[in-house]
Amino acid sequence: MSAYPDNAAAQSSDGKTGTAAHTRGPLHGIRVLDISTVYAAPITAMLLGDFGAEVIKIEHPSGDPARTHGAHKNGHGLWWKVISRNKKCITLNLSTAEGQQILRDLVVDADVLVENFRPGVIEKWGLSPDRLHSLNPGLIMLRVTGFGQSGPYAARRAFGTLAEAMSGFAHQTGEESGPPTLPPFGLADGVAGIAGAFGVATALLHRNSPEGKGKGQVIDLSLLEPLIGILGPGPTAFDQLGTIAGRNGNRSPNNAPRNTYLTKDGRWVAISASATSIAERVMHLVGRPDIIEQSWFASAGERSRNGDLLDEAVAKWIADRPLDEVTAEFDRVGAALAPIYDVEQLMNDVHVIARDAITTIDDEDLGPVKMQNLMLRMLGTPGAIKFPGRRLGQDNQQFYRDALGVDQDRLEALIEKGVV
Repeated sequence: MSAYPDNAAAQSSDGKTGTAAHTRGPLHGIRVLDISTVYAAPITAMLLGDFGAEVIKIEHPSGDPARTHGAHKNGHGLWWKVISRNKKCITLNLSTAEGQQILRDLVVDADVLVENFRPGVIEKWGLSPDRLHSLNPGLIMLRVTGFGQSGPYAARRAFGTLAEAMSGFAHQTGEESGPPTLPPFGLADGVAGIAGAFGVATALLHRNSPEGKGKGQVIDLSLLEPLIGILGPGPTAFDQLGTIAGRNGNRSPNNAPRNTYLTKDGRWVAISASATSIAERVMHLVGRPDIIEQSWFASAGERSRNGDLLDEAVAKWIADRPLDEVTAEFDRVGAALAPIYDVEQLMNDVHVIARDAITTIDDEDLGPVKMQNLMLRMLGTPGAIKFPGRRLGQDNQQFYRDALGVDQDRLEALIEKGVV
């Protein structure tokens, strides 16, 4: 019996997820060595595994700290079950000479190495890009750090919170008169993880092209730069206009009405009216067509500057009606509105259920476990969740035997010496 379950949750052509015993995925045949810890780089490796790459999670024998982060059940970390799905788990102490040699041996047959140690650490271990490329010229190395491999801050310790602070995200988030606000989850790590997967896929495409000639490369990825990259035209606006965006609460400086509103039965909803035609439908619906006749209404920017007037009309109308009526009426007129969900409400939404956006995977420790499904619906080459995060060192024996020919006696000796 295989140590790697085949009961994959795979997306079918209708976008739903079902059981597919032999889902290969578009990255089938790509081997990824994931020697990273905690979140950003492991998210990259998770995404590659979601679409068929063979991901080998290589942990220190004491385990990745992500195993103990966040909520637990029966001693099993729940975020670990998600972030380490589709990864075979082996242990290896890279601070030992023998452990470093084993990794060099593994690199020979790998396509991708994902790491997030501080700059200079893997060089100290004899695992520099030059050394590894001498063993495998086609290797793609994703190096994830807080501030990148170069620059004045390269050696600083950094977590996603610092990127969220420095990028301008926190400065723009929160109420106008309130303090800067940080997100309640690893936003910078998640954005960097997705960017890392894009970088690896791009590097693989280049390596396998005639121009790439089979050569790998190093990808230098910071937590800071991807977050800067998705925060809109702030640098350009400052360069050209000298403007600095501030905090606007739930409003937008670019359009209105755009806010959160409370229904009669105590539920919050969110509205966006980026297009003038949508804003017109909203104002007709709430009984204020007179506002549409104002000279400023046709400009999204001018509507945002008259946000108090628009919000007052929309908030009053919504406050007089329960959620179901509000939702139905906005749907009827073709305006954009959604309820603000907590996680329970999200998981019970009919659309989320129909799309299988939260799917169920069998776990050997916890039984059926619900988790986020794949981010992408690739209808021609679907991905799959084959198994959740596994136990520490669970795949040592099979993987080391198959990959390096390590027999049981040598494996036990490596364990005794603290190498594995």
